[in-house]
Amino acid sequence: MKDTKYHIYLTNEERSEVLKSLIDLKNEMIVQGKYTDVLDEIIVKLYKARKNNIKVIYI
Repeated sequence: MKDTKYHIYLTNEERSEVLKSLIDLKNEMIVQGKYTDVLDEIIVKLYKARKNNIKVIYI
């Protein structure tokens, strides 16, 4: 079975807010003694993701 890929387009401000929220969630999970492996992978993927400029045309 093929995994479905999702694409999201974020502005720089949105991207930094998402990263901040994920890091805050990771810190909460560390305090609770839970594993953070999945969050680490998501943070790294988001940090390394390509930054494309797209043009939005409103009609």
